[in-house]
Amino acid sequence: MTRVPFVAGWCGLLRRLVVLSLWPMAMGMAMAQTSPAASALLAPGGTLRAAINLGNPILARRDPASGLPMGVSVDLAQQLAQRLGVPLQLVVLDAAGKAVQAVTQDQADIGFFALDPQRAQGVSFSGAYVQIEGSYLVRQDSPLQRNEEVDAAAHRVVVGQGSAYDLFLSRHLQHAQIVRAPTSPQVVDFFLAQHMEVAAGVKQQLQADALRVTGVRLLPGRFMVIDQAMGLPKARGQAATDVLTQFVQEMKTSGFVAQALLRHRVDGASVAP
Repeated sequence: MTRVPFVAGWCGLLRRLVVLSLWPMAMGMAMAQTSPAASALLAPGGTLRAAINLGNPILARRDPASGLPMGVSVDLAQQLAQRLGVPLQLVVLDAAGKAVQAVTQDQADIGFFALDPQRAQGVSFSGAYVQIEGSYLVRQDSPLQRNEEVDAAAHRVVVGQGSAYDLFLSRHLQHAQIVRAPTSPQVVDFFLAQHMEVAAGVKQQLQADALRVTGVRLLPGRFMVIDQAMGLPKARGQAATDVLTQFVQEMKTSGFVAQALLRHRVDGASVAP
């Protein structure tokens, strides 16, 4: 009589061990079963078309040796295509606005954008994977010393058309006039050629420009923190957005994003919390 509970308990323990040993196999089967579904959601044409914006050199630029696109966003696109088991096609563009348009009009399956409510009208976003800073640049002899002094009627602020900081400053500057250069990499040259008062942009781009040209300086601090996320056409629906959001989260928690920032020697950007 006393052995029955022992045998029953032992059998129950064995059953639990069997279940635990089969759990990784079940998870692997579940992942294999969901992969085709994920591919159909994110790459319905059988190829993952990724919009790559070279206007933000923090995330993508051309390899000086090969001329091919490289950077954190390219690495993420390659990793996602590998996960989905589909070929990757890079849709290379020179401005954020063009990348948003490509995804909104379903000319690309995914893109890499700064989070912004205006863009959310046609794009569904994942969570942020990287944070970068927006800063101001002025001439050395400018009387401006602080970010708070920029928003005055006498100041013209040059931005890259359709960039995240263009959208942000269009909402927040009340007095200064916004002047749009065709792309973000052209902002400083446009600012100098047109004799404007302020250039706005991604801090790292402005720092590189300050080394390239003479007689300019950055104002200390920042006027915004830019959350960079992945996005896809809003028409794809919530299920597709959930798949992309989970992918981004895994890339952050696994250390993939941090390693990509180090590999591409990106300074001043950090993995989003």
